[in-house]
Amino acid sequence: MDIKKKGNMEQIKKEDLGINVKKEDDFSEWYTQIIQKGDLADYSLVSGCIIFKPTAYALWENIKNSCDERFKKIGIKNVYFPLLIPESLLKKESTHLKGFSPEVAWVTEAGNTKLSERLAIRPTSETIMYNSYSKWIRSWKDLPLRYNQWNNVVRWEFNNPVPFLRTREFLWNEGHTVFATKTEAEAEGKEIMGIYDDVLRNYLALPSLIGKKSTGETFAGAEYTLSCEHYLPNGKAIQGPDFHHDGQIFAKAYDIKFLNKEGKEEYAYQNTFAISTRNLGIMLAMHSDNRGVVIPPKLAPNKVVVIPILFDDSKQKVLKKAREIYSKIEKFSPIIDDREDYSAGWKYNEWELKGIPIRLEIGPKDIEIDQVILVRRDTLEKKKIKIKDISKEIEIMLEDIQKNLYKKAEKLLKGNIEEASNFNEVKKALENKKLVYIPWCEEEKCAKGIKEKIEGVKPLNSPLNQKENEISGKKCALCGKPAKKRFYFGKSY
Repeated sequence: MDIKKKGNMEQIKKEDLGINVKKEDDFSEWYTQIIQKGDLADYSLVSGCIIFKPTAYALWENIKNSCDERFKKIGIKNVYFPLLIPESLLKKESTHLKGFSPEVAWVTEAGNTKLSERLAIRPTSETIMYNSYSKWIRSWKDLPLRYNQWNNVVRWEFNNPVPFLRTREFLWNEGHTVFATKTEAEAEGKEIMGIYDDVLRNYLALPSLIGKKSTGETFAGAEYTLSCEHYLPNGKAIQGPDFHHDGQIFAKAYDIKFLNKEGKEEYAYQNTFAISTRNLGIMLAMHSDNRGVVIPPKLAPNKVVVIPILFDDSKQKVLKKAREIYSKIEKFSPIIDDREDYSAGWKYNEWELKGIPIRLEIGPKDIEIDQVILVRRDTLEKKKIKIKDISKEIEIMLEDIQKNLYKKAEKLLKGNIEEASNFNEVKKALENKKLVYIPWCEEEKCAKGIKEKIEGVKPLNSPLNQKENEISGKKCALCGKPAKKRFYFGKSY
């Protein structure tokens, strides 16, 4: 968004200044506007591929660093594998190739020379990584092998891209781990999902439904998938981070074997897991409002913006004090907006649009009584504080904003889940933009049936560690057959 000079303000249409559609009226248009007017991303000339502007990329770096620090604490090491994957490697695992073949983008020429073998631009890296794993792993002493890479992938399978939420190229982590036993491999699932849940809750201020995916929604090539499912304010569910236990499926396809302690050869057990830039979009869609972007403080690259209120007769005095304050709060990575050709009101609107958690205002009258005004982005509440208490008050306010954003998101999630016992109740709840929690037979024919009747609806996941008495004697809410598990269903991206 171009920012005009004060002298041209009267020429600017009101709708150009900020968000001109309400979140509750047109979620899609609202979301597009906060992304662009909030200076987070722009569209590229390649359909479905977006440009991350500095703030958006800094947010992703903070998500990445938070996860990466936790991965390293449990012994996971970072590696990097090539972007291009020979077609012959993909063909080694037919289930995996079938699952991704509609999404693969291919390189067929180099310069003017046609390649002897097509190269896939990675949709995911199992195939190329496991070819190396089969050479590196020989003995039980080589296990566990716990590698991760942070990279980009390309999946060319859809016609309706949405910045961050659904793009053809996106950024993520790919964890690819190998264990000697199934017990060890499955135990990692709890550990990884705990890391993702920690980062989601404490950095992105996002609650989620953690559980096991249905067979039909399981990652191609995995025995089962665990996921974090989110609920957005437009009534749609969207999947966040996930963990896949692959068992020995890939080990058998790529000949990943080892000699155990008894000297016998056996196949290894494997896992994969990921969090992507989709969660950046989920966070923005969840917390932002009709004034613009809202960023949880723990994730925000800049937590405070200092705005001196300038008048000709006191300008130098106010600027001096503002810069003194700025230097004392450097631990909050502040920004000082000391531009002289923009009004204070314009700056307030601009930084609200961009989502800085706290605005610190200081003018000549504030200096006279040794105070500043703090304005919190989530509620826009103002608080007058003494200059000597700035750091302490900022810390308190940042913590409160973080907690408040999570509390609101959790209330939204819990308030939009309804239990249902028959199809009519399911249909009514879904039409009212709710998620439903139902007993289900777990048959894919049943899941396909509801998709045909209600567009966009699918099983999300089933909470872990369900007790027998929760489902005993229950009938599937969709088809009436004996139920096997309770599942969340919802309209999904």
